[in-house]
Amino acid sequence: MADDDKRAAHQALVHRVLSGDGKTSAEQRALAFGNDGGLGPALDALIDKVVTTPAQVSEADLAAAKASGCTEDELFELVVCAAVGTSARLYDAGLAALAEATAEEA
Repeated sequence: MADDDKRAAHQALVHRVLSGDGKTSAEQRALAFGNDGGLGPALDALIDKVVTTPAQVSEADLAAAKASGCTEDELFELVVCAAVGTSARLYDAGLAALAEATAEEA
C-alpha cells in the first residue's frame, strides 16, 4: 500500500469514527476523540484512562460509565473514538517527525 493510500485510509477511518452513523452524537464522539472532557465525570475518567493508561481500564471503570446512563453500544463507540483519536495524534506526530528528519537530510 502506497503512502497516499495509507493516509487516505487513515483519514477515512477518522471521518467514519467522527461523522458516521452511531448511537452517540457527533459532538460526544469528537469530545472522546480529543479527550476534551465534557462527557460527565464517569465517562471523562474512562476516556482519559483509555487515552493515557489503556492497560489499566477496569470493569469498575466500565461499570461506573454504564451507571452514568450509557449503553454498552455508546460506551463502545466512545472508547473507539478515544483510541482512534490517540492513534491519530501519534500517527500525525510520527509523520511530522519523519518529514522533519528527511528535510534535515536534504
